[in-house]
Amino acid sequence: MARRGAAALVLALALLAVAPARVGARGAAVEDPNDDIQETWSLEPSYARREPEPEPFSPPLPAGPGAGERGPRPPQPRPPKKATTKPKKAPKREKLAPQTPRPGCPPLGLETLKITDFQLHASTSKRYGLGAHRGRLNIQAGINENDFYDGAWCAGRNDLHQWIEVDARRLTKFTGVITQGRNSLWLSDWVTSYKVMVSNDSHTWVTVKNGSGDMIFEGNSEKEIPVLNELPVPMVARYIRINPQSWFDNGSICMRMEILGCPLPDPNNYYHRRNEMTTTDDLDFKHHNHKEMRQLMKVVNEMCPNITRIYNIGKSHQGLKLYAVEISDHPGEHEVGEPEFHYIAGAHGNEVLGRELTLLLMQFLCQEYLAGNLRIVRLVEETRIHILPSLNPDGYEKAYEGGSELGGWSLGRWTHDGIDINNNFPDLNTLLWEAEDRQNIPRKVPNHYIAIPEWFLSENATVAVETRAVIAWMEKIPFVLGGNLQGGELVVAYPYDMVRSLWKTQEHTPTPDDHVFRWLAYSYASTHRLMTDARRRVCHTEDFQKEDGTVNGASWHTVAGSLNDFSYLHTNCFELSIYVGCDKYPHESELPEEWENNRESLIVFMEQVHRGIKGLVRDSHGKGIPNAVISVEGVNHDIRTASDGDYWRLLNPGEYVVTAKAEGFTSSTKNCMVGYDMGATQCDFTLSKTNLARIREIMEKFRKQPVSLPARRLKLQGRKRRQRG
Repeated sequence: MARRGAAALVLALALLAVAPARVGARGAAVEDPNDDIQETWSLEPSYARREPEPEPFSPPLPAGPGAGERGPRPPQPRPPKKATTKPKKAPKREKLAPQTPRPGCPPLGLETLKITDFQLHASTSKRYGLGAHRGRLNIQAGINENDFYDGAWCAGRNDLHQWIEVDARRLTKFTGVITQGRNSLWLSDWVTSYKVMVSNDSHTWVTVKNGSGDMIFEGNSEKEIPVLNELPVPMVARYIRINPQSWFDNGSICMRMEILGCPLPDPNNYYHRRNEMTTTDDLDFKHHNHKEMRQLMKVVNEMCPNITRIYNIGKSHQGLKLYAVEISDHPGEHEVGEPEFHYIAGAHGNEVLGRELTLLLMQFLCQEYLAGNLRIVRLVEETRIHILPSLNPDGYEKAYEGGSELGGWSLGRWTHDGIDINNNFPDLNTLLWEAEDRQNIPRKVPNHYIAIPEWFLSENATVAVETRAVIAWMEKIPFVLGGNLQGGELVVAYPYDMVRSLWKTQEHTPTPDDHVFRWLAYSYASTHRLMTDARRRVCHTEDFQKEDGTVNGASWHTVAGSLNDFSYLHTNCFELSIYVGCDKYPHESELPEEWENNRESLIVFMEQVHRGIKGLVRDSHGKGIPNAVISVEGVNHDIRTASDGDYWRLLNPGEYVVTAKAEGFTSSTKNCMVGYDMGATQCDFTLSKTNLARIREIMEKFRKQPVSLPARRLKLQGRKRRQRG
């Protein structure tokens, strides 16, 4: 064992030595055919491997008991109207592109909400909706910007006395500040320069110096791109304050920010220990670029070769393969009677948390299966699971280059050719609803398996290659249930995503299976550590607690051509959007906690694929009938059998009248009971051929065409008329 551990250590050191060379080639779009070398997992996060830093400076600690508590501040002296000497400015930096922060202290958590509203204070604010609690990096404003949810902290006055501060609630080594302007469609507000101060008691403040004068940090030149400023020397204190010195000429003092800092150990701080989150899972908690993601998949496949398979569903615009991992006891084949499930992540390339959660999930399933975890073993043996971690790898590579804090809200969201994959599917809702409004009899548009319009299939259509790839994937595999992981919120959205009424942007628009979708959404939200917590702060503007962390997509905001709606109307798959975190791209130090937040939910949601009824539709000879229609009385949405005649219909507990029908066969109806226990109810059907189908079969057997009676009758009538004439 000692030799094996030493060999692993030598291999890990060798890989770390060549890491800089790999980073230099990260921007390449076309994949390297020689990059199949395995990499050793490092359980030490990159932020923990720090470079030597200057000796930190610490302001004097408060004297006397209780001096560290907040108290009334003494009046601040007003500066002279004209300064006799100008303070020294920090060296001017190029801002052509966001810079990735070097390995060091992680963010304190303004964006992830780890820093609470009570820890943020400001000198003044314009109104409550622009208070200090809104000064968080990447926070988004509401539709109406004059409400309680605006897009920044904005000072009540534009002068040099304004400030916003963070109480870390413990001694912290502060190393940097990241700032943004105000998120607004109409206004342009940002801070162009500022000072940084620290304190241990919130009364006595020490300003960061640049030589003998106060250091002036260069701020933003527009409102959305984050700008990082590192402190010349780390500062150890409890409080940190940002003091704007200049701002955009036509705007106001408004800013969003994140603080970089390392909390110092304090075993006596009960508040901190009570809120610590740790994980016991031995997983690879780091961000993976495309090459590292593929290597990780290979490691999982080599650990569990009997239950995993790696494949790709196509390529991105830049030529990166869209890799997926299948987890099943018989990988590579569809087992009759076994439902198919999928997770998709990374449709928006900058929503990285879902991508990393799926990579952690495949590691976890492999490890727990090998460990004999009965719950996981049962799930793997009774379900065919597909995990597609990165649907938009081109967008992810852009976000990865920007980094977890400096990519802003949208860098990498779209594909390389500027398409939002999540809204790039054909709009089948309009076809269905127009047909229902016209009351077409016989029905020209079915209530399921609606065909894709011809214009969408043409080469000139504005359709991403990634979209075409995932459509072909969903048409090939008979998925029953799926979840697409997204970021920037904490909620589960279920279809429809598009409003039915014209000219409306928000309207509750349920599907015929609304009760099932509500349960599926709640199964994830209720087992998440935070989604249904009534005490948690809203991420940006929306409070989803009234529906227990779930929302109908159209009642939130209308979207035409969404993946959820397309999946429901074109395939058998019930698809939901799962927004897994407020921070789209959290620092990798946050990944263990985010995994703990979502782990149980990810597993519970997969288990819901076994809820409802399942069965086989066969002919009188026992052969499966493909493409047979399964209808449930009272639910205006049908599904169809797979190529082997097997089907799965998601339903809530209750008694249902179910009918199976297929072309050339007489229909069959049964009562099927769905219980509360996990596991779908078996409900099989045997269909007999119709008399006409039997006649046709006999005639074809003897190489004769079936007689068409109406045509035969017309032919005889014509012959009689000719004879009379």
